[in-house]
Amino acid sequence: MSIHIEAKKGEIADKILLPGDPLRAKFIAENFLDNPVQFNNVRGMLGFTGTYKGEKVSVMGTGMGMPSISIYATELIKEYGVRKLIRVGTAGSLNEKVNVRDLVMAQSCATTSRIIQNDWRHADVPATSDWELLYKAYNIAKAHDFPTHVGPVLSADLFYSDFFEDNLMLGQEGVLAVEMEAAALYYLAKKYHVQALAIMTISDSLVTSEETTAEERQTSFKDMMLVGLETLIAE
Repeated sequence: MSIHIEAKKGEIADKILLPGDPLRAKFIAENFLDNPVQFNNVRGMLGFTGTYKGEKVSVMGTGMGMPSISIYATELIKEYGVRKLIRVGTAGSLNEKVNVRDLVMAQSCATTSRIIQNDWRHADVPATSDWELLYKAYNIAKAHDFPTHVGPVLSADLFYSDFFEDNLMLGQEGVLAVEMEAAALYYLAKKYHVQALAIMTISDSLVTSEETTAEERQTSFKDMMLVGLETLIAE
């Protein structure tokens, strides 16, 4: 057991999906995995291990924000030997070409957080995805004809902020969407020499004000779930 995860060694696979919402983790386990077994309920952060097409795979919630995902990612990597981590979450579109329900794969992250800067005060360390996972995920998504965008995203510390117009300006400069976790995940993956990718479904648009319901965000964004699982087991 680690501080925040009650699983025993061996109960978590070396490849894992990381939705922010623990109820989305439960949905994925019940609808995509064979014989899922719950390994965590500490603080309600549900985690499950099962098989997908015969491969052992885990899924676990991470909560909202970079501090929260940093706790779980660090423990999964250091205490449980997880080597492939794919975030499957939601994001808000900052770009008129990125529509609600489209997939966004974060190739890199700008961030308002100082998590990386606290470790590297003399350099701007880039938060980038694992190229192999990104390449596989993109080709899987295109093979299924899922509307998919690859590029930079903004990982923000605050959901409610006074920088709405600044965020929209980033969209005009080519940033695809805003979310709250990917930069920290990418940094930790580089730090511990593992693979990470963030695949997001656009839940709302800051450009058009279109949005989805909370229930839809929890249970119906199946395209990214499928792509994430297929990417985890891809050779």
